[in-house]
Amino acid sequence: MSDADLPVGEMGWAMQRVKLDRIDRQILSDLQGDGRMTNVDLARRARISAPPCLRRVRALEQAGFIKGYHAQLDPATLGYTVAVFAHVGLSSQAEADLTAFETLIKEWPEVRECHMLAGETDFLLRIVAKDWDAYQKFVTEKLTAAPKVAHVKSALAIRTAKNFPGVPIAVDGDKPAQPPLTVPAE
Repeated sequence: MSDADLPVGEMGWAMQRVKLDRIDRQILSDLQGDGRMTNVDLARRARISAPPCLRRVRALEQAGFIKGYHAQLDPATLGYTVAVFAHVGLSSQAEADLTAFETLIKEWPEVRECHMLAGETDFLLRIVAKDWDAYQKFVTEKLTAAPKVAHVKSALAIRTAKNFPGVPIAVDGDKPAQPPLTVPAE
C-alpha cells in the first residue's frame, strides 16, 4: 500500500493501519484507566522510553483508537441527583425519522447517552436531572413532545455498582485486566 492509498486524518496526515502489540494494548489500557497519566508514567508502565511512547500514543490517536480524553465528574456533587434510563419508541422506523430523532436529542444536554436498539425499543437514553420534577418536566415538554415519539418508559437508576468507561483490553494473554479499584480513604 502506498502513502496515496492511506486514509487522511483531520490534520491532513496519512493515517497508517496500526496492528496492536502488547505495548499498544498496555498504553490503551492505562490511558483508559487514567487519561491524565503523564507520558513518563505511561512509558514506565509500558516498559519503553518516553519518546517512543509519545509516538505510539499519537499514532493510536491518529488511527482512531483513542477518541478523546475527559474527566469523570460526580453528578450528585454538581446537583444532578437523578439518573434515568428512558426506553423510547418511535411511531416510524424510517431512516429519516430515526436520524431526525438522533439529531434532536443531540441538542438536549440532559441526554448523556443515546443508543439505537434492535427490538421493541428504538432508543435507550441515559438522562440526568437535578431532581424527579426536573426529569418529569423534560419528559413532558421535550421528549414526549418530540416528533414521531410514540412511547417512553422510564427506569429510575437507584445506584451504580459499576461504571467503567471503554472496553476490556487484554494486555498479556486472553484475560482483560480489570481497572484498579479505588477504595475511599476512611
